[in-house]
Formats: sequence, C-alpha cells, structure tokens
Amino acid sequence: MAVLFSKPHAMADVPLHYCPGCTHGIVHRLIAESIDDLGIEGRTIGIAPVGCSVFAYDYFNCDMVEAAHGRAPAVATGIKRVDPDHIVFTYQGDGDLAAIGTAETVHAATRGENITVIFINNAIYGMTGGQMAPTSLPGQVTQTTPYGRDVKTAGYPIRVCEMLSTLDGVALAQRVTVDCVKNVRTAKKAIKKAFEYQMEGLGYSIIEVISSCPTNWGLAPRDALEWLRQNMLPYYPLGVYKDIKEGDSHE
Repeated sequence: MAVLFSKPHAMADVPLHYCPGCTHGIVHRLIAESIDDLGIEGRTIGIAPVGCSVFAYDYFNCDMVEAAHGRAPAVATGIKRVDPDHIVFTYQGDGDLAAIGTAETVHAATRGENITVIFINNAIYGMTGGQMAPTSLPGQVTQTTPYGRDVKTAGYPIRVCEMLSTLDGVALAQRVTVDCVKNVRTAKKAIKKAFEYQMEGLGYSIIEVISSCPTNWGLAPRDALEWLRQNMLPYYPLGVYKDIKEGDSHE
C-alpha cells in the first residue's frame, strides 16, 4: 500500500506538551517537513527559546540548543558565524522575541545575519499564565489587563514584520497563519522559502505565524481560531512585507 502521509523524519516521535488546540504542533510539523524536503537535517541547528516552546529541543531530530530568554538571535548569530555551512533557525514566541529579546531581534536583522527566525504571535504570554504581551491587541483582556489593554498607558502592539521590513539586512519578512488548510500550505511555502534564502546566503529571514492560545484566551480550540480571524488578522494582516528576490506582495 502506498504511503500518502507520514510524520516528517526531522520531527521526533514523541508526544508534544502543548495545550489542546494550540497551533505550535502544526508549525513544528511544517518546519520538519521543510527540513526533510531540503535534505538538511544533518546540518541544521535549531535554537529553542524560553516560553511555551521551551522544550522544542525534544521535538526535532536535528541538533538543538537552548537559549536564555530573548537571546536566541544572539546564540544563532554565534553558531552561524562559527560554522556558516550549517542551517540555523530560531523558534520564538512574542514575549521572547518582541519583549525581552527586542534588541537582539532588531540588531540581528539589521546586521543581515544569515539565519531563519520562526516567530509565533499569539498576542499573549502563554507559559507564564496569560499576561499582556507586546503583541496583545488594544482592548484585549489578559491577566494583567483585566479591563482590556489601554493604549494610553500600555502603548500600542508591535507589528514585528512591518518594523523589520524597513531594515536593509532583512531578506524575507512574511506573516502567515495556520487556521485552515489553505493557510497551512501558504505557511509551509513561506517557511521553506526562508530556509532556502539562508542556503543562498541572502540574509535574515523571519516568518511570523499568527497563532491561537485557547487556554489563556479562555476559549475552545475552534472558537479560538475564529477569534484569531475576527480580531488578530485585521490588526496583523497576512502577506509578504519584504522579499528581496520577488518584491513585496502586501498591500
């Protein structure tokens, strides 16, 4: 019998610890599929962050390194410069990348470090209990904004792809989501392209994935995806914000 689908070889055959309905598992699979497609498992090094995906080092069959909170771009920079023939990626949440790691993110991008960054944006701090994140929406209720995020005191959410697309060192900045089959396929193409750009030595690539957090949003998994569509996507529009080979497609 022909095998039509199987787990990617680059993804370890172990249970994931993520909450039911969380989209981390989908994104992990897309990364592993891209590694398989490109035949780079033996020379890929992933950087696991602090956050919900802190145990990502258990889920991939490639080499993995744990980084201190927010420092994944710095660790990735060091590894890539020491061994430029390796393919290096970071996997980071919004608290890790856009809060404590903002400086490392911006400077790695503006230097054009030849790394691939997978950025999970679920508009909340997940692992630590649902506090407001830099990406939490105006008016969004969290553990630390029980009356909703007030932009007068907490400021506005950070749109990471828009910000980084202004930097000369960035080769690819694209925002995707994984709420349906069509968007999962688009996300896979984006992640694979980001790895390909690194293999071509084009510079820094970031793929931002708009994701759900049913547990901390207080919603059922299906309802969380609908909340994502109705609330997050209008504020964080999908599209290509910078592509030095093909041009920008976002309007």
